[in-house]
Amino acid sequence: MNVYFHTFGCKANQYDTERVRQAFDASGATVVDDPALADLAVINSCTVTNESEVKLRRFVRHIAKLGDAQTVVMGCAAALDDGTIAKLPSVRAVVPNADPVLVLRAAGLDGVRAQQAAPLHSRARSRALLKIQDGCDEHCTFCATTLARGNNRSRGVSELIEESRLLAGHHAEIVLTGVHIGMYGQDAERTLGRLLQDLITAVPHVRFRLGSVEATEVDDTLARLLIEAPRNLAAHLHAPLQSGSNRILKRMGRHWYTAESYRARIEWLAERLPVFGLGADVIAGFPGETGEDHDSSLALLDALPFTYLHVFPFSVRPDAPAARLPGPVPPEVIRERARALRELGDAKTAAYRRRRRGQAADGVVTGRQKGQIEVMTEDYLSVYLDTDRWDGRPRFEVTVN
Repeated sequence: MNVYFHTFGCKANQYDTERVRQAFDASGATVVDDPALADLAVINSCTVTNESEVKLRRFVRHIAKLGDAQTVVMGCAAALDDGTIAKLPSVRAVVPNADPVLVLRAAGLDGVRAQQAAPLHSRARSRALLKIQDGCDEHCTFCATTLARGNNRSRGVSELIEESRLLAGHHAEIVLTGVHIGMYGQDAERTLGRLLQDLITAVPHVRFRLGSVEATEVDDTLARLLIEAPRNLAAHLHAPLQSGSNRILKRMGRHWYTAESYRARIEWLAERLPVFGLGADVIAGFPGETGEDHDSSLALLDALPFTYLHVFPFSVRPDAPAARLPGPVPPEVIRERARALRELGDAKTAAYRRRRRGQAADGVVTGRQKGQIEVMTEDYLSVYLDTDRWDGRPRFEVTVN
């Protein structure tokens, strides 16, 4: 059986797809990169916005037009499917979330070998993903992830150390990912900072990187590692903000921080990190957002040392509480506010790169194409080098260009 994989959404989804891909490998299937050559397409879905599900349905129809491949849809959108996905052309099965055994069975294959399939390495050259937890106990009003993935569940430290050691045999960087990684271990009185300390002690020769983590969940242990262990933990934080207005944060259900507490933690870290890649997610046009609220977001984003922004125009999800909130923002206003946020993000990205140009950085190879390699620095900058200048090492000092 020839199997094609496609992933929508976050790094947690990418990790889940890799586990399923390796389960198919263990069961004797052949993974192909061209969907036209596939007998089966496995699509990992996302439900973070309504637009993500629109893209999913469009892609499933596209696969159906290419040939005779059947499709298995898994992931978050699959977990919430009301029958719409199942009725799409050539869909063989809809599998909630991404259990490799269940996906194999849906494809008509034996799921026994999947239980022994370990994520030894991904097809990427030098970076790997390590999912440390799943689910979320929060209930942001714009999000359906809690419905799709359930409550916070953390993996054991010994299991994660073992997987990290296996990954370190093939990768120079390991990215910790999950749905709400700042809450790692809260169900068993552990913390993300303590986990990272254990991982660094057990696997000292790789660079770990944090996936998305809330700014106010960067505890003292985690902050110390960011500051004191630059070879072991990348100087990079992707800290979701969503809004710089406390009124809107409250409407979003993001009760665990305010614009002031977010700013205080980021400024404290920035003062102590000579190199610091900083990103955030921001939603434009949340229901009830006024021009003043939007200006508050712009002011906070401008004041902090962000190096990139991920901007999301608000889109209504019928099954999320935000769909029932009063004060919808007109689409043209949402587009304009998103444009302003993106322009600010682009300006901050360009300014940071100008400051870093000509400076040395700790680089890990992340890709290779068209006679060049792409190298990721500790502060999340991409540097491109001609392959004839590369000696084959997966990690080396590079000059930011």
